[in-house]
Amino acid sequence: MNGLNQTVDAAAGRRAPMTAPAHEPKFQVIADRLREEILGGAYRPGSRLPTERDLARGCSVSISTVRRAVDDLVAESLVVRRQGSGTYVRTAAPDSTRPALIGVIVPHGTFYYPRVLRGIEDARAAIGARMHLACSDYRQDVEAKLVQEMLDARVDGLLIAPTLSGPEPAGAYLRRLSELPVPAVLMERRGGTLDDPTEHVCTHHEAGAYAAVRHLAALGHRNIGLALRSPSPTAAPVTSGYRQAVAEIDCPPTEFRGLLEEWGPATADRCLRHLLTAGCTAALCFGDRQAGLLVSAARRIGLRIPADLALVAYDDEIADIPEVPLTAVSPPKRLIGHTAAELLFQRLKQPDLARRQILLRPDITVRKSCGAG
Repeated sequence: MNGLNQTVDAAAGRRAPMTAPAHEPKFQVIADRLREEILGGAYRPGSRLPTERDLARGCSVSISTVRRAVDDLVAESLVVRRQGSGTYVRTAAPDSTRPALIGVIVPHGTFYYPRVLRGIEDARAAIGARMHLACSDYRQDVEAKLVQEMLDARVDGLLIAPTLSGPEPAGAYLRRLSELPVPAVLMERRGGTLDDPTEHVCTHHEAGAYAAVRHLAALGHRNIGLALRSPSPTAAPVTSGYRQAVAEIDCPPTEFRGLLEEWGPATADRCLRHLLTAGCTAALCFGDRQAGLLVSAARRIGLRIPADLALVAYDDEIADIPEVPLTAVSPPKRLIGHTAAELLFQRLKQPDLARRQILLRPDITVRKSCGAG
């Protein structure tokens, strides 16, 4: 039978005889062999099959023939297609006699994430699921160990805010997370390209920055700067939203970027000089601490906030603490956690659902620092 005499996993470099009655359709031969290998343990539950293109090449048949074979296995509930990711051996459905167990991994338990966790808890409590929580401290190596520990503990699914600044490139790391043997929903992290394979729920940071600039423009400002801390996975989308907004209002872009560990009074002084030299009368600051430091820097040289420089912070964690309470972009943190948990629970019930990537728009909380409070 020509190429069909090879095993269907020839793409992996192995060869074995494949025999079948001459009258048996080619797609059936491939389906039978895949079924045999799945049931025999060659492919573990949750593992990904070779791509349909690789299977077709290994068996010297058309992709449509392979697709028909895989369709049979999908109909038998042996495998499940995940849109944009591949075909996976179906894992056993969670035991209906026990509550679902979800693993939750966040970078830390302070500032941003307590409200995200509160949203997860709301959704978890509503269905009686169990939760295993851990913090990665922004370390990829710690995160990888935590993921494996949770898989060993037989969690049914994962909610994770992954660390993208690590030894493994962000794109490769996100793809690996999308191929875990249990469903994983990312929170506040996503890929930067259109082939992003992850399922995620994130704040639409581009929209948040865009709205902040438009808010300042509506107050009469025509020279609006951007102050950033880096590295941060949020810095790039905030910058993108800022640039789109200033382009639309014909405002010259003025950007200052300081390393997170260096942001202090001296860096705030440099940032303020940069903004003033460019003629800025307002600025969007990522995040709250950086905006607060700019308030103090302005006071040191006798400038008034917002009369001489209007400010909008980004995050709204401690924005109400500075001597001039800060107008701030407020990500929907609790809703992020709740939506991500609900998405994961739906995925556990219906593994064949199309992959979803959800962006939630943030609000702006108006206080005194922009001149409108």
